[in-house]
Amino acid sequence: MKKLFLITILIGFISISKIFAQNYKDSLDMELTNLYEQFNIPGMYVMILGNDNILYQKGFGYSNIERHQPFTAETIENIGSVSKTFVAVALMKAIDLKYFTLESNINDILPFKVVNPFFPNEIIKVKDLTTHTSSIIDNDSIYHKSYRFIKTDSTDNKAIAVLNELGYTGGLRDSTLSTFLKSYLSKEGLSYREDNFFDSKPGKRYNYSNIASALAAYLIEIKSGLSFSDFTQKYVLKPLKMDNSSWFLNEIPSGHHAIPYHSREVSFPFYSLTTYPDGGLRASASDLSKYISEMIHGVNGQSNLLSKESFEEMISPKFSTENTPDNSNLAYRNKGVFWNIYPSGYIGHDGDDPGVSTNILFNENTGIIFMANIYLDDRSSFLKILEKYAQKIAN
Repeated sequence: MKKLFLITILIGFISISKIFAQNYKDSLDMELTNLYEQFNIPGMYVMILGNDNILYQKGFGYSNIERHQPFTAETIENIGSVSKTFVAVALMKAIDLKYFTLESNINDILPFKVVNPFFPNEIIKVKDLTTHTSSIIDNDSIYHKSYRFIKTDSTDNKAIAVLNELGYTGGLRDSTLSTFLKSYLSKEGLSYREDNFFDSKPGKRYNYSNIASALAAYLIEIKSGLSFSDFTQKYVLKPLKMDNSSWFLNEIPSGHHAIPYHSREVSFPFYSLTTYPDGGLRASASDLSKYISEMIHGVNGQSNLLSKESFEEMISPKFSTENTPDNSNLAYRNKGVFWNIYPSGYIGHDGDDPGVSTNILFNENTGIIFMANIYLDDRSSFLKILEKYAQKIAN
């Protein structure tokens, strides 16, 4: 009789938990819908993940407004700088394979020399690339031209005007990752300028750099003999069964790819990136959920991709109160190997590009994915809500 009573109580607790979880999901639906409408977003998708399951997922709006095509878990879009976290995983895999270390001098690896003209005797280490302290900066007058937009007679003239205003005009001769990096960073390069570097010693100042991130990926190419895309397919995407993810637009069925929007009324043409590792991965929320699940396993010491030591190194804070680079704020975030480490306990990264807003977050218990096919300057209201409900739903 006592056993039956305990079973009844247990069933009651489970039922109450399910009711609370559903109530939380209903409230989350309502809050996200309000924000979706407030920000006038064409389409978006969100997920909250547990250790081995999806706790919440929902799509809003359209991946293609004209065709009334809903934004779903299988919708693919450019994920912007969230791609840098894949560079992080690939880099740590390269370290597991003993290609180099985070302390390696990049000029011991590269086929051309990279020297800060203001401090020519200072070396740039691999770790400087991964923490955005290399002194290499993005000269936007050059970098923005490395985006290649596919413009046709039907491309919206308003979109072209916006792109031209932002400097996305194309026209660079160096159109591959290797030729662009050499042209931009080597003294003999056509795109080389002194102001491609900051007047600061490597390791001493934080300056977010897409080009330095792409250079880290290029180091892997040199040592592995594989293109970065092939390396990540072999060691990251295929092992995780991210079968619908690719670095290149021509490998994605056009009907599955979200239209990038400037506004609900104006759409951008599709585009590709010369420095594709820094922001060019195309993935769906469904595929990203496999990636975040792997990150949750990794933070719990169970990575399937990296050694335990390499995973811990990847997500360990590189800055401290005694060693804080100029232009960084530890109250806002610390840095791992490309990953952002937040005071909330979450680890993650954001992604921004024309028609793209993406965020991923994870800790030892939960993961969060946010994707939208429009650039949103501030997603903090979405993320605060998702973090709040992630804790409630997970419990």
